[in-house]
Amino acid sequence: YKRCPDRRMPNKKVLKNIRLIIEYNGARYCGWQAQPNAKKKSIQAVIEKALFGIIREKVKLIASGRTDAGVHALAQVANFQTANPIPLNKLKLGLNSLLPKDIKISRIEKASRSFHSRFSSKSKLYRYTILNRGHSSPLLEGKVLFYPHKLDVGLMRRESGVLLGRHDFSSFCASLGKEKNPVKRIKKLNIFRRGDFIYIDIEADGFLYNMIRNIVGTLIDVGRGRLANGRLKEILLSKDRRLAGQTVLPGGLCLLKVKY
Repeated sequence: YKRCPDRRMPNKKVLKNIRLIIEYNGARYCGWQAQPNAKKKSIQAVIEKALFGIIREKVKLIASGRTDAGVHALAQVANFQTANPIPLNKLKLGLNSLLPKDIKISRIEKASRSFHSRFSSKSKLYRYTILNRGHSSPLLEGKVLFYPHKLDVGLMRRESGVLLGRHDFSSFCASLGKEKNPVKRIKKLNIFRRGDFIYIDIEADGFLYNMIRNIVGTLIDVGRGRLANGRLKEILLSKDRRLAGQTVLPGGLCLLKVKY
């Protein structure tokens, strides 16, 4: 007689899509992703190593975007897939016990199978912080830009309005060769002072390489009176990086939120 085939399917491990909300101080790192010939570790590599130490799987973290060397994050979002059944609360505890003091997981949760940290995002909100007074702060070194000269915040706010909306931001891109599409949409741009601090909040659907730091450098020129009224619009329309301001230091920049 012919033996009936066993139609029972073998047990398959179900992959879970896990989302991490990450807070980090980027001062000691080459950025989120490793760079060629970088002398410092990347934040991504440090977290992936910690994950392997717990779930014993090599995973690739997908981030909402790559923060540059020295840039910080309050709520970077990254996801990965795993078949490991470890409870998420234990995974969070384990990761934070292995990670260094300047990188921590603030939240961990199960995401839908279709969730992608980068492609699912609608916009990102960054903040640049300027310490605007006569002396620097040892406690805030590497976390703010110290600028001792008086800045006209009202003028900076008025002139920055031309940047709102969808534009070609080539004038504020450090390296156009790396960018396929220089057109981005800035949804919000708020500039305000609190005591000795000036905050520049920029929300957009995407950013070019060093775009925020170049915009801030140009706005500082506006606040110092180095650029005539209407000049910022001319710089934007020129698509010429040489006409914009300097690239300010990365330490004052922080990713505040990723919106989905």
